Amino acid sequence: MTDTARAWQRMLSGRRLDLLDPSPLDVEIADIALGLARVARWNGQTVGKHAFSVAEHSLLVEDLFGRLNADTERRWRLAALLHDAPEYVIGDMISPFKAVLGGDYKAVEHRVQEAVHLRFGLPAVLPAAVKKAIKRADIAAAFLEATQLAGFSRAEATKFFGRPGKIGGETLESLFMLEAQPVARAETRFLERFKQLSG
Repeated sequence: MTDTARAWQRMLSGRRLDLLDPSPLDVEIADIALGLARVARWNGQTVGKHAFSVAEHSLLVEDLFGRLNADTERRWRLAALLHDAPEYVIGDMISPFKAVLGGDYKAVEHRVQEAVHLRFGLPAVLPAAVKKAIKRADIAAAFLEATQLAGFSRAEATKFFGRPGKIGGETLESLFMLEAQPVARAETRFLERFKQLSG
């Protein structure tokens, strides 16, 4: 037994991602897709036969971002798809627990996010306007997931996530009906969308 704690995660691709100093060279999209498809949103507390995965959430956020920012560059849509990519290795924690953990968790998350961005040709740190627009789509997605999958009333979800707004005069609830998919389907859809946006 060594005195040095292991700080890397071995991936099925064979890569070893160092959480303290992640290299873009150790980031593979297949690892991200698999990991995110197997990580449950809302700690798995959602209706349906399958957990609603971070991969599915990422697809939803990218779709919302694209609809809300119709003239945006394709690379920013890719950034929206990858906005939660670090969770393939650090998992998804609900916001209240992230607040308890504080700075150390955020520091690891940011380092992995920067490595992911660099691996796929994005700036390590996104422009503030793009980051804000992705966050808006992220919050809208959380509202839809909360009300359709996680048992929140509309009033309760509005309190935590704000009013979801409209796209083209239609409410988000009328545009999106969420249903969790099997892991393999979520993984495949994520990979397909990545290829479309990065190709």
